[in-house]
Amino acid sequence: MFGIVRPCRHRLGESLTSQWMAHLCGLCLALRKDHGQLARIVTNYDGLLISVLTEAQSGEKGAGAGRRTAGPCPLRGMRTASVAHGEGARLAAAVSLVLASAKVRDHVADGDGMLARRPVARAARRVAAGWDAAGARGGGAVGFDTAVLVDAVDRQGGIEALAGLGTPLLTVTEPTETATAAAFAHTAHLAGRPHNAEPLAEAGRLFGRLAHLLDAVEDRETDAASGAWNPLTATGTPLTEARRLADDAVHGVRLALREAEFDDGRLVHRLLVHELGNSVDRAFGTVSCAHGSHPYAPPGAPGGPGAPMPPEPPRRDRRGLLAGCAVWLGLACTCQMCCGTYHDPWSGEEKQSPCSSGDCGNCCECCDCCGNCCGDDGCGCDGCDCGCSC
Repeated sequence: MFGIVRPCRHRLGESLTSQWMAHLCGLCLALRKDHGQLARIVTNYDGLLISVLTEAQSGEKGAGAGRRTAGPCPLRGMRTASVAHGEGARLAAAVSLVLASAKVRDHVADGDGMLARRPVARAARRVAAGWDAAGARGGGAVGFDTAVLVDAVDRQGGIEALAGLGTPLLTVTEPTETATAAAFAHTAHLAGRPHNAEPLAEAGRLFGRLAHLLDAVEDRETDAASGAWNPLTATGTPLTEARRLADDAVHGVRLALREAEFDDGRLVHRLLVHELGNSVDRAFGTVSCAHGSHPYAPPGAPGGPGAPMPPEPPRRDRRGLLAGCAVWLGLACTCQMCCGTYHDPWSGEEKQSPCSSGDCGNCCECCDCCGNCCGDDGCGCDGCDCGCSC
């Protein structure tokens, strides 16, 4: 459930990394507050885009948004942090729950892993039903009817059952496109900018297409080995055509975002323009970040894909064995031990990671961001934070 937008802090820069982390932690805490501890395991990188879009349109004081101080967390090196909260985070939580529920039911239907066992499958279905109900309550609280998401999920199975060789791939991706379009468009209403709803719906539709396409590309070989249904295999779509559709979707998202009005669109631009392109490259195995193998995982999901590392832990007196182990676990689940500096979990001594020498490989190509992002398509560098901490 990590999502397709998995940015590295070296590409985001310090300022946007801080904002990104605020939305990620805000989504996690909104899930806990409104839906309980178990719901936090559906925290995902794509879900926080809803919170990012809402704040980008409304500013820090709009849509009940802003920042609050959250307590210590092992994944932040046991530091407090300023996190996003408000209607954007609550909408992101509701959408994440409903889509996570759909993912669980999909795995149950496919009999994946432990879910092939009937007792486990029954328990998973109960959890999924609870998430559906919780998502509906959360969505209703911010004026969003999650029925459009549930309907899209229900239609997906029927479409897949009828799909075969020669079926247009976009016929299969349509339910996902519809669901993400509705979620993106609702951020405009939360922010009090209804004129943004149409372009954001278009951006969301294309984002949903990308999410479906890239998931299919990444799972193609494993699905073939296990006999699971895969849209590329089922429709006979070659990878070259999938890549063309993906590149067109990235370009379409960029064009749609130009039509929307933002108070501060820097993080939106970075995630939905530049990082989407990186996601396509990663899925098709063309370009990847050198730090991509070092994770930052949401609570409940250690070992996730590469993403920004949290702030450094505070320097303290020497910790005891158990306390030090807890902090070490938090650092090990992030990329802090591999890029930048960090403090030893027990002694508090500052240490240098392998990347601190400046030999970061492809990751530091972000430093040339504004030299490369303004191509013929007119991409604006005003939304590109070229900070690089290498």
